[in-house]
Amino acid sequence: MNELIRLLQTRRSIRRYTDEKLRQEDIDAVLSAGLLSPSGKAVRPWEFIVVQDKETLKKLTEARTGAANMLSEAACAIVVVADTDKTDVWCEDCSITMAYMHLAAHSLGLGSCWIQMRCREAQNGQRSDDFLRGVLGFPANYSAEAILSLGVPAQQRDPYPLPDIGCGKVHFEKY
Repeated sequence: MNELIRLLQTRRSIRRYTDEKLRQEDIDAVLSAGLLSPSGKAVRPWEFIVVQDKETLKKLTEARTGAANMLSEAACAIVVVADTDKTDVWCEDCSITMAYMHLAAHSLGLGSCWIQMRCREAQNGQRSDDFLRGVLGFPANYSAEAILSLGVPAQQRDPYPLPDIGCGKVHFEKY
């Protein structure tokens, strides 16, 4: 089987992590994957905020109602924000970079989970974007797309069985 297809088949969202510290070279590799991702007209509107401080990670769990608790166990989080003045497709560009980093983490044996922030609400009722801006200090013309949690997996998940992934959603020539 093609190595990339196998990687895609076995990548799963991981929400439980050990307390093991990540190697800096692994964090750098995940960041490199994000930096190498394509963007419309090569604008690359994204910026990455790497968070490893345990108190800040715990605070980031409040950035989203009911969906960010895994950050308290994560060794690291990468917050993806974008300069929304640079392009109208910043959301798509940031989504691509998130996907690349997600795959890179898996290829290194790390667990990761995509925590959506755009158009979401923090536990205090603020927009997630505004909450994160208050904690992390990014400029007003930047918006947060998502947070990628990273850590050594404390859980293993089965690969997606290829026959079950929705091949019926593929149409040739016509719908």
